[in-house]
Amino acid sequence: MSIKRIKIVVIGGGAAGFFGAITCAQSHPDSEITILEASHEPLTKVRISGGGRCNVTHACFEPAELVQHYPRGGKALRGAFSRFQPRDMVAWLAAQGVELKTESDGRMFPVTDDSETIVNCLLKTAKNLGIELRTKVLVSSVQQISQEPSKFEVRLKNGEVVICDRLLLASGSNPTGYQIAQTLGHQIVTPVPSLFTFNIPDSRLRELAGVSVEKVKLRLQIAGKTHFEQTGAILITHWGLSGPAILKLSAWGARILQENHYQATLIINWVPDSNPEFLRKQLLAVRSQLPQRQISSTCPLLLPRRLWEYLIARVDISGEDRWAGLSNKMLNQLIQEITQGEYQIKGKGVFKEEFVTCGGVNLKEVNFKTMASKYSPGLYFAGEILDIDGVTGGFNFQSAWTTAWLAGQAMGN
Repeated sequence: MSIKRIKIVVIGGGAAGFFGAITCAQSHPDSEITILEASHEPLTKVRISGGGRCNVTHACFEPAELVQHYPRGGKALRGAFSRFQPRDMVAWLAAQGVELKTESDGRMFPVTDDSETIVNCLLKTAKNLGIELRTKVLVSSVQQISQEPSKFEVRLKNGEVVICDRLLLASGSNPTGYQIAQTLGHQIVTPVPSLFTFNIPDSRLRELAGVSVEKVKLRLQIAGKTHFEQTGAILITHWGLSGPAILKLSAWGARILQENHYQATLIINWVPDSNPEFLRKQLLAVRSQLPQRQISSTCPLLLPRRLWEYLIARVDISGEDRWAGLSNKMLNQLIQEITQGEYQIKGKGVFKEEFVTCGGVNLKEVNFKTMASKYSPGLYFAGEILDIDGVTGGFNFQSAWTTAWLAGQAMGN
């Protein structure tokens, strides 16, 4: 007896599409799998991630801790990560001959420091498993022509019609994927940008472009109310502020910032490990011991000198002023500036390496044990098309690997 081969179409040739197809082919060898990719080259985000090194995942191996890095989708991923998490992805790649290394901040990269290592691994594995990859293929529409058994009609822009039994939507933030999901009965949570930098219209701050501080505490305020906080490294740029702490804050505040047209107040504590009273003692000690020194040239804090000069200028201390002339009132103003300085956000920049959106297919409409649609039998989802997004550091790739693995395991049944 001949076994009827299940025909599976994957729309989207990115990380989630490839890994979903590969997992399905490994779990269900009798499946006939085709990946449809709109661009001329697959795995584009994999190629450019991490500055071309590919930040594959993060060395966080406890699901309960891992989900804390997802502004949206963490709750839904909790069970999913108990089945496939970073440790599993590391092991899968090792089985294909790809070794990863862990950097001091937990990010994991191939030891080659080259994203082509990951791209080639996925391409080679897919080819060896007999998965068909079709590039420069634009999907115009999808229709479910049967529910029991499930069957879909995929229409291409060149007029071709592809019939399949299972459909995996792994089209990232491409509007076509959202339209297909809506056609098949799903609600789309409006996509908005996540992971971006802040435009700060302060010419004196921008003159410090390139200056970084390893640890600051940030608070995002809108209409006087603090909405989110973040601690970490910050980088001053020629348009405002960037760095890991800014990117994480932008991810958590993505929706409220969009709703407020990216106008907000950023409160910065440049020395979060020093409380104001300890800071006061430090400054008073310098005033007492070095009264004739210029304030601008004598910074008692672990801050870059150019930043110190900028901060004192913000409270009208000139470059010639000496510690002896620092009044208690000015001392209080300086402490306030260092620990609670206010910076006006007037728009966003773009974090080009790992541009991510929040929004997508409503998670309540997806079975997170299988990534199957609750409305359309035979339809599955993986990756960024879902209303899931993580902070920078390999977390977005991990949610793609995990959801793709779950879908791949299930859709060959």
